[in-house]
Amino acid sequence: MPSLPVGETAVYRGWMLTSDRYGALAQLLAERGVTARTSAEQYRRAHELPGWYPALAPVTPRSVWTTGPGRADFDRARLELGAGPAVLRDYVKSAKHHWDEAAFIPDIADADHAWRVASRMRELRDDDFVGGFVLREFESFTSAEVRTWWVEGRCVLVGPHPDTPEARPPGRLDLDWLAPFVGAVALPFVTVDLALRADGVWRVVELGDGQVSDRPASVAPAEIIAALAGGEAAVQA
Repeated sequence: MPSLPVGETAVYRGWMLTSDRYGALAQLLAERGVTARTSAEQYRRAHELPGWYPALAPVTPRSVWTTGPGRADFDRARLELGAGPAVLRDYVKSAKHHWDEAAFIPDIADADHAWRVASRMRELRDDDFVGGFVLREFESFTSAEVRTWWVEGRCVLVGPHPDTPEARPPGRLDLDWLAPFVGAVALPFVTVDLALRADGVWRVVELGDGQVSDRPASVAPAEIIAALAGGEAAVQA
């Protein structure tokens, strides 16, 4: 690690780290007299769904999760969610590029099929599997996702999602409804991905730590840096 000015505050921008590895990085910085702007506890809360879900539960698909990869805990979570279609992931990511075999469950009441999907997702995630299974109630979205960037509970940048960099967000996207929920998470730098549900309601798809959130190719790095450095209002990218 290069020398860093003692007494300064650091923001990490780079590869997605596990919560434990980020904690080790924050500790190393502290030993060199540098404070991580996002603490290890805050990073875990942003990076893993069980950390941010309680504050955003009213505006995101209903979710339940396990504390490991075992079937008994999976079946407990499945029964808690109920019946109908669901989307599967772990605490950090899904296997959405293998949608039918490892992400989408047409009816979680079908225990054996649901477990086959879970087992395949666990296999595909392999050593990257984090925490446990997360089952999310399926909601039908009709738009490309929008990625919003937040600093200290204030939205400073609105842009496309990295998966669809040319799909510009609608003009004048009203985020006043979302600000209290993001503020309740009480994290210094996060992204919140949104999508329009079939009934015309914007919903939160994901919250992530802004330090490891990818930027779409259509948004210049300088825009992210400027927003992080202290933009006073949301900028449409």
